[in-house]
Amino acid sequence: MIKQWQIDKFNQQGYLVVEDVLSAAEIATLQQDFDRWVAESCRQSAAYGSTLDGRPRFDLESDHRADHPSLRRVSSPTEISAPYYHAAFQSAMAQIAGQLIGGKGTRFHHSKINSKLPHTATQVKWHQDFLFTPHSNDDMITALLMVSEVTPENGPLKVVPGSHRGPLYSHWQEDRFSGAVADEVVEQYCQQPEACFGPAGAVCFMHTRLLHASSPNETGLPRTLFISVYAAEDALPLGENPLPSEHAGLMVYGAESGLVRCSENQLRLPQKPRGASFFVQQAGKEFAGA
Repeated sequence: MIKQWQIDKFNQQGYLVVEDVLSAAEIATLQQDFDRWVAESCRQSAAYGSTLDGRPRFDLESDHRADHPSLRRVSSPTEISAPYYHAAFQSAMAQIAGQLIGGKGTRFHHSKINSKLPHTATQVKWHQDFLFTPHSNDDMITALLMVSEVTPENGPLKVVPGSHRGPLYSHWQEDRFSGAVADEVVEQYCQQPEACFGPAGAVCFMHTRLLHASSPNETGLPRTLFISVYAAEDALPLGENPLPSEHAGLMVYGAESGLVRCSENQLRLPQKPRGASFFVQQAGKEFAGA
């Protein structure tokens, strides 16, 4: 699927953008389903729908209106859409994730759509994914499929290259799981990030420890990402899945070993959001309890 130089680049930088992972026809089916969900959201004024654990499936930004839709999250879309299931499990995206994990057996952990529709306020503070989904080892990949074109201006993912080789930073502030690193970490390490962008069908593969964030979309172009998280099959989850799905744990690459592998990581376990998504945690609007 990818060349050795790309694997080497990923191991060094902690991320890799690969174009044409999905075809135009595959992207068209994903976009069609997402457009339908956006149209449905125009009839809503608060988070709605239901996932496996009873939390809302569809999450709305504070600036959402019928004439200005701001659907920012669709949780576990693989459960309600055959095209999204295909993208997560049967497309080249899962195979490349398995390659980057090291050719080991690879499991699906969870998925979601993070969207920034035109001129919407959604932003993501600096964080590391592993602090939300700790496992016995950190051979984990977050695959961000660009359902729409992502440009340098419409709120792309921003990363700190090589930060996956550094420490895990606390995501707890004032005894609350904030879902973000402290301001001091941002000031010291996140001032010269690189943006990840590309045409629809491209995928940014990101190591679970990589520092990343994104800004609001102030353009007229939508920025829609389908995000699937994959883990080595010998990585045992240490906490509750923040986006539980009927598909969690399914193999997408290679074979099961029957083993559990542990690496040296020390962290405080996260809290699961009560609301529809982690956006409320980053905004400091709730204590994420049961």
